Amino acid sequence: MSSPHDGGGVVTGAGGGLGREIALRLGGLGWKVHVTDLDEALAAAVAAEIRDAGGSASSSGLDVRDPDACRVAAEAAVAESGALGLWVNNAGVLSTGPVWSHTDQQRRLMMEVNALGTMHGTIAALEMMRPAHRGHVVNVASLAGLVSVPGEGVYAASKHAVLGFSTSALCDLRVEGERAIHISAVCPDGMWTPMLFDRVRDPGAAMSFSGTLFQPGEIADLVLRVVAKPRPVTTAPAWRGVQVRLFDLAPGLAARLAPFVVRLARRQQAAYARKKPASS
Repeated sequence: MSSPHDGGGVVTGAGGGLGREIALRLGGLGWKVHVTDLDEALAAAVAAEIRDAGGSASSSGLDVRDPDACRVAAEAAVAESGALGLWVNNAGVLSTGPVWSHTDQQRRLMMEVNALGTMHGTIAALEMMRPAHRGHVVNVASLAGLVSVPGEGVYAASKHAVLGFSTSALCDLRVEGERAIHISAVCPDGMWTPMLFDRVRDPGAAMSFSGTLFQPGEIADLVLRVVAKPRPVTTAPAWRGVQVRLFDLAPGLAARLAPFVVRLARRQQAAYARKKPASS
C-alpha cells in the first residue's frame, strides 16, 4: 500500500468535482498533495481547503496537454516531498452527440485532454518513480472505456485509449521486472459532477444517465481503496463492468440493441432532469 511516507501526491483536474474530492481525502490521510487544474485559482482554493483542515498542500495551474508542464508538476512534488508516491490523472472533458456532430476542435480537445493528457501525466510520473522503484499512477477512465457509447463516441474513444495505455504500461513495467510501481485504471459509471450538470437535458448525453449516477465522493472513496490496494482495472459498480464487457464481446448485437438502450437511457435522463435543475 502507498502511504504518505512514500512521497507526495499529484492530482490533475482537482479544482472541482471528483478531483477535488480525491485531493481533499488524500490531504486528510496525511499526503502532501500537489493540487493542479487548468484554472490555477481553483487549484489554489482546494489546496487552501486542505491546509485549513490541517493537511499539507500546494497548487499550480496545469494544462495536461503540455507534457513539459506535467514534468514540472512531478518535479515540484518531488522537491516538496522528497519523492513522488502517487499521481492521479483525473482531468477530463466531454462533448456529446453523434460522432459527426463535433467540431474539429471538440474532437481534438477530448483526445488531447483525456487520452494524451493521461499519457503525459503517466510518463511524467514514471520518470520520477522508476529511478525510485516505487509509486502508483491512478488513471480515471470510465465505463465508456470498455464499451460502445452512442452519443459519446469520441469520448469513448479517448477513454478506450486511457484503458489500453494503462494496462499496457503496467505490462511494460512488469516485463522490465519492476514490481513496486503500480498503474491502475478506475472505470466508473456516470457521476453527478459539473461535467454532467449542463447535460441533464441534452439528448446526446443520455447514456451518461443509463446506469448508476454516483456522487463524486463515492468515486473518490473508490480511488482511495485502489490506492490502498492497487488493481489494474476497477469498475463501479462492479456488475456494470461485467455487463458492458459482455456487450463489448458482441458489437453487432450491441449495435442492434443501441436504439432500445438509448430510449431507456433517455427516460432515466428525463427522470434526473425532473429531480434536479440543470443549473444545480
